[in-house]
Amino acid sequence: MAEDIILETRGLVKEFKGFVAVSDVNLKVQRGHIHALIGPNGAGKTTVFNLLTKFLPPTRGQILYKGQDITQEKPAQTARRGIVRSFQISATFPHLTVLENVRIGLQRELGTSFHFWKSERTLEALHDRARALLETVGLQDYADTVTVELPYGRKRALEIATTLATEPELMLLDEPTQGMGHEDVERVTQLIKKVSANRTVLMVEHNMNVVSSIADRISVLQRGQVIAEGPYETVSKDPQVLEAYMGSEAAELRGAHG
Repeated sequence: MAEDIILETRGLVKEFKGFVAVSDVNLKVQRGHIHALIGPNGAGKTTVFNLLTKFLPPTRGQILYKGQDITQEKPAQTARRGIVRSFQISATFPHLTVLENVRIGLQRELGTSFHFWKSERTLEALHDRARALLETVGLQDYADTVTVELPYGRKRALEIATTLATEPELMLLDEPTQGMGHEDVERVTQLIKKVSANRTVLMVEHNMNVVSSIADRISVLQRGQVIAEGPYETVSKDPQVLEAYMGSEAAELRGAHG
């Protein structure tokens, strides 16, 4: 049903001086789903994300959010609608504590982001909410840790907490498990599943074990075009997809759910 589609692209095209990076992409992201965008390197996944968050204007096509055309909106307008990309607001402050970083994320939501001169007491009200968010992402024991000292996987959890502070309806996660060891990948995967409970997640992800375990729907891009779409079981057996991945990556695609 149309009202179940929170985000839709129609004939989305992005050209760079004659090179077509995104070609006629029609995406439909269903409300409440974890939707994964996968594809080999250079497939156009990050360009699609940049179009959705208005970091790039499309050459042609439309972007609709809750049925409204938002194609021409500025990045800040789109973010205010509740479409938030993790790195957009997750430029964590390395020399502040974990708790202070989340509190700043909450201040943005209140429109007091730059009131750093306010007395500490006026910010106390945000402490409980900040601590609750830290508990959500499993960082309650790190509240007073200076962010620069956090292990890599925990930093990504903090980024998700600062993203959650803005109360997004649609979270865009760009390679959330990139560069992580197995234990961190598992922790962040479970975290994404947990925070998706009452919101929609669109993610670009290379790790097929992550995709197979939590994605409700998958769109596969190759050379800027969607070549397959559906649940993991269907997509992972698609001959076009296996050909796009080739060799060892194709074996990983087939074996991820095995």
